[in-house]
Amino acid sequence: METHEGAAAATGGSVLDFSRLSLNTFSAVSVSDERKRDTRQLYLNYNRLASLPSSVSVFCNLELLDISNNGLSSICEGITRLSRLKTLIAKNNRLDEFSLPKHFGSLQLEVLNFSGNRFEEIPLQCTKLLRLQSLSLGGNRLKSIPAEIENLTCLELLYLGGNLITAIPPEVANLPYLSYLVLCDNRIQGVPPELTRLHSLRSLSLHNNLLTYLPREILSLVHLQELSLRGNPLVVRFVKEMTYDPPSLLELAGRTVKSRNIPYYPCDLPSNLLRYLDLASKCPNPKCAGVYFDSCVRQIKFVDFCGKYRLPLMHYLCSPECTSPCSSNPQSDADSEDENSVPVDRLQRVLLG
Repeated sequence: METHEGAAAATGGSVLDFSRLSLNTFSAVSVSDERKRDTRQLYLNYNRLASLPSSVSVFCNLELLDISNNGLSSICEGITRLSRLKTLIAKNNRLDEFSLPKHFGSLQLEVLNFSGNRFEEIPLQCTKLLRLQSLSLGGNRLKSIPAEIENLTCLELLYLGGNLITAIPPEVANLPYLSYLVLCDNRIQGVPPELTRLHSLRSLSLHNNLLTYLPREILSLVHLQELSLRGNPLVVRFVKEMTYDPPSLLELAGRTVKSRNIPYYPCDLPSNLLRYLDLASKCPNPKCAGVYFDSCVRQIKFVDFCGKYRLPLMHYLCSPECTSPCSSNPQSDADSEDENSVPVDRLQRVLLG
């Protein structure tokens, strides 16, 4: 080990490389005190370590630790003493949600890679890493994304591809700096319309899921440059009618007030009815002046992107009798008007095949 340390020193005093040495254990006894203080990057990847030894805590100024491709099933409490650690790469091990120390969330990590492990849940300790900019948990056994993911407000990249996730929680939309969202190779059946709040999103990978349509609100992702959809059972024909619950008497009255512009004032109605009337949604059909509240008809609209791809987007009409802009005639006036309203440079790449 001393010989290896000398080789590492030759490449730079801030780097210690103990990778690919078939180590079963790791000891820092042979490392000088000066070297321990100077080391900023420690590489222990491609060894045979079953657990991360507490001796790593002696590298008090460590900024990067790579422990990938070992047999790790636990990470020692000593790692929490690495107050300057910014990057932890621990992919391709045997870690799960019980492998992390209790105070793991106290670290000042900016990059965390737990891909290729055995996590069935995202550990809550990870959602306490408030400086985290990149989180990778691809190739695990995750079934869901916790609502606490919204705590990671500095996150720019979230990689959760290759899991068993069935739904995207709306809390993901509360990540203001998220630029890259990778959810490919999961079991996701729908995209929440709340994702329209991801104003920084540039790349959205959803290929190889169970998607049959996209929410209409996805058009609001003005910075989106890449949308990957291949391998999804996207609808291949226009859907004319879907489930429709007849409107209540309350909704019929509200529709009448709104569509006929009947004037009313706060002193005329109880506060609960005033709030209800404020919830009216305008029918997206440009030929219809109607509104709806709770009862609507879900329909699929194919929208042209970049003059090449037609994406199925979900939208809502006020009633089955409404003249649908989703006409089976692709050259209908309503269809053309809606498509032409989409900027041609809105998406740079739409990957369907």
